[in-house]
Amino acid sequence: MIVTIKTDNPVAEVGLYTLEGNQVLYYTWQADRQLAKDLLSVIHQQLTLQHADWSHITGLVVFKGPGSFTGLRIGLTVANTLAYGQNVPIAAEEGEDWLQKGLARLKSGQNDKLALPHYGAEAHITLPKK
Repeated sequence: MIVTIKTDNPVAEVGLYTLEGNQVLYYTWQADRQLAKDLLSVIHQQLTLQHADWSHITGLVVFKGPGSFTGLRIGLTVANTLAYGQNVPIAAEEGEDWLQKGLARLKSGQNDKLALPHYGAEAHITLPKK
């Protein structure tokens, strides 16, 4: 089962797909500031609804941006951790067709090994006041 994760804005998205790209389940929720606390449990709940567990994950597709700095960091960290821990491929994509591109890349055997974010702009770093 392929797990998809999109956390670029306050409404987070988790999906479950077959390797052929057929949607099994797609869940969205208002994550807001609870994303870091809730993301893993939401993924686990969605797997459980399909009578599956962590060992059934065969790959991950994650939205890499642009979007919320913190939201992307959380989503990519969870996706990278799951890919590493389960020893499965991961594909990070951007744009409106991120999901289709990511599923196609996994189907063709591609693996980013480490999904990196694309924030869409330079960081706004405040200079120290002293």
